[in-house]
Amino acid sequence: MFDIKLIRDDPQAFDAALAKRGAEPQAEKLIALDAKRRDVIARTQEAQTRRNATSKEVGAAKAKGDEERANALIKEVAELKEALQKGEEEEKRISAELDDMLSRIPNLPHEDVPVGKDEEDNVERHKHLEPRRFNFEAKQHFDLGEGMGFMDFEAAAKLSGARFVVLKSQMARLERAIGNFMLDLHTSEFGYMEVAPPVLVRDEAMFGTGNLPKFAEDAFRTENGYWLVPTAEVPLTNLVRESILAEEELPLRMTAFTPCFRSEAGSAGRDTRGMIRMHQFSKVELVSITAPEKSAEEHERMLSCAEEVLKRLELPYRVMTLCTGDMGFGARKTYDIEVWLPGQDAYREISSCSNCGDFQARRMGARYRPGDGDKKGKGATRFVHTLNGSGLAVGRTLVAILENYQQEDGKVAVPAVLQPYMGGLEVIG
Repeated sequence: MFDIKLIRDDPQAFDAALAKRGAEPQAEKLIALDAKRRDVIARTQEAQTRRNATSKEVGAAKAKGDEERANALIKEVAELKEALQKGEEEEKRISAELDDMLSRIPNLPHEDVPVGKDEEDNVERHKHLEPRRFNFEAKQHFDLGEGMGFMDFEAAAKLSGARFVVLKSQMARLERAIGNFMLDLHTSEFGYMEVAPPVLVRDEAMFGTGNLPKFAEDAFRTENGYWLVPTAEVPLTNLVRESILAEEELPLRMTAFTPCFRSEAGSAGRDTRGMIRMHQFSKVELVSITAPEKSAEEHERMLSCAEEVLKRLELPYRVMTLCTGDMGFGARKTYDIEVWLPGQDAYREISSCSNCGDFQARRMGARYRPGDGDKKGKGATRFVHTLNGSGLAVGRTLVAILENYQQEDGKVAVPAVLQPYMGGLEVIG
């Protein structure tokens, strides 16, 4: 969400930044609509001033016994009241139209984000470990899971349809172990506060993080109006909605292990088998709320926290800096972590860490009050910066473990760091 004043001050720069994302120019029509709104406000204020002055004249005319003058003035007051009402309604309508237009415009990319059209233009930042090779043909995770009898897509289809899975026995325990390991790491070593948030939220929460109004079709909604969260980013970030934090409270770091729900609209034909693209999946989410000057540093820190999960699991991965055309709607800069999947012979996304700047904060009304040492703020409130990242997607981590730790006999070794969470079990199958 943008301040229209920012657009009025430099419309060319605003449109140039949008062009980097492949978006059409917006400044001219936004400024025209804002000018119309301000004209209505000016006319309405003028009518209010005239109405106040005329009301006083009514009393003066009556005091002089000039009934004819008083009646004429009363009629004028009534006309001004009607004009005021129409002006207020028009201003409300135009403001709503302007806000709706602004709410559908994506965040502007940071100046150091590579310019590009799609994922082909993303830039590799670094790699960790070489991809694993086997002296046998590597299987995909769904063949391994179904072969063990611990991954059942047919049963899930009977219950819920496509893009669902039933995990059983040791596989269900392994998924739980992965999530618990991630939570313990982020809370005990990286200072994130664990939160157990609701996974049903209102329109305002989805709007605050940029999921509404533009991406309603990507989410699930209940008949009584609640939204199932596409990620815990939504409830965690909205915990500071309509708040004014003290500078000493920042950075605020939170994590949650929740189910997530996505309609996968537009994904027909993609990853139709297996657990890569599901309607329901589990994820450990990381959210940070910071002062503007600290958000770039916090972004790097969040990335390193997510990477550490994969390092401890000894899984090969690479980090990509997303180009302007591949970033999410609310992000100003994004790093994707892609884990190596031997069964697919490819890297696949397992985490996305984004710095949203003040984009979400403006939508939520989330501010902080700088201390006395802040010369820029001088005590006035400022919008916080918000960041979010997967720390990690639990289902995709399960997929990565199955494919990277598979054995020739179809069983799967349990990574050493997860064995304590599995009661000492070293192999599943």
